[in-house]
Amino acid sequence: MKPGTVVAMLNIQDADSNDNGKVMCVLNENIPFAIKSTANNFFTVITDSELDRERASEYNITVTCSDEGVPSLSSSVTLTLQISDVNDNAPVFESSSYEAYIVENNTPGLSIFTVKARDADWNQNARVSYILEDSSVNGVTVSSYVSVSADSGVIHAVRSFDYEQIKDFHFRVKAQDGGSPPLSSNVTVKILIQDRNDNPPQVLYPVQTGGSLVAEMVPRSADVGYLVTKVVAVDVDSGQNAWLSYKLQKATDRALFEVGLQNGEIRTIRQVTDKDAVKQRLTVIVEDNGQPSRSATVIVNVAVADNFPEVLSEFTDFTHDKEYNDNLTFYLVLALAVVSFLFITCLVVIISVKIYRWRQSRILYHSNLPVIPYYPPRYSDTLGTGTLQHVYNYEVCRTTDSRKSDCKFGRAGSQNVLIMDPSSTGTMQRIQSEKSILDEPDSPLEVRLIVLH
Repeated sequence: MKPGTVVAMLNIQDADSNDNGKVMCVLNENIPFAIKSTANNFFTVITDSELDRERASEYNITVTCSDEGVPSLSSSVTLTLQISDVNDNAPVFESSSYEAYIVENNTPGLSIFTVKARDADWNQNARVSYILEDSSVNGVTVSSYVSVSADSGVIHAVRSFDYEQIKDFHFRVKAQDGGSPPLSSNVTVKILIQDRNDNPPQVLYPVQTGGSLVAEMVPRSADVGYLVTKVVAVDVDSGQNAWLSYKLQKATDRALFEVGLQNGEIRTIRQVTDKDAVKQRLTVIVEDNGQPSRSATVIVNVAVADNFPEVLSEFTDFTHDKEYNDNLTFYLVLALAVVSFLFITCLVVIISVKIYRWRQSRILYHSNLPVIPYYPPRYSDTLGTGTLQHVYNYEVCRTTDSRKSDCKFGRAGSQNVLIMDPSSTGTMQRIQSEKSILDEPDSPLEVRLIVLH
């Protein structure tokens, strides 16, 4: 509010006349207001300087009026003035810049840090929201690395960070209030990735080859402290996670060689003699200083000899033996797999055949199919000109299981008789007994066939 702005207007009345009716008004001290007299006993209260709600949101103005009589009489009134808010303050961050740390291999969505800004205004003008400003990190938009909560200002990791790929990056966060028009400010946030011991040491020398055998030569005249070779390894981690130490894990003759703890140098610790074997195999372990520590092993082949042909003959046999052992192991495993497969296949086939036969037998045993008589050819002639001149009886016994059927000849019929009449036109007469076959389903079915010629 600008100076001179009218805040209130007062009308002061005094019933006396002349000097006794003249009125003078004053305000209390230490307030940014003044009072002026106008005609006809009207007074106005105006601002004496600019008002700032953020410094004082309310004023109590006491107006004291007195006349010029003797003795002077006075009265007073107190006005309460509340200052309304105007969006004249932008949000202010608690710090001019921020640094936050996060350990690599983090879980996406992890909370990293919280930025905070305050607005001195009131109500909607003081409501702050946070926005991640557009920028890029290594050619990739920053929103693919982090996100910012609009309400709380919490910064979350969008992806899992790898220290070996990116060590730090920075971006800007904007704080904007809810006024009209809105006011805003921004701050720079730097994220530093902390290393984790997630990489084992890598051996650079000696090179481990699968097809060929590399050996270091040591003459038999070598003295104590003779430098055989040096194991060279690196660790892509940083800090103490990359501090490497070397230890001799296995050796053909542990009393002949030693490995430097810090430098990886392999040296002799005694005089080489003729009794020492030509082929010496050392296993060196390289370990970092991380928590938990990671390690790598390297095999160093050493040839104790004075000339190359001796070394060549010894290590050639060694290589062939190794290849032979590897091939033998492979073929043994392959043969075992083939035999196991054949055994399982045969077992499955045998079980399947057994089940199939059992199911067929059960189906035939429980079948209720009707018996259809079969008449062999030439056993009868409907026209009476057949070759058989006598009467023959044929007894056929049938059961529910067709494999148990039987056929008998020459027995007299008593149950069922089928008679073929030569004078008929091909039909048969069936004489049934009083006892029905269906009454005894488990009994054999007897059919007697009489052919007349």
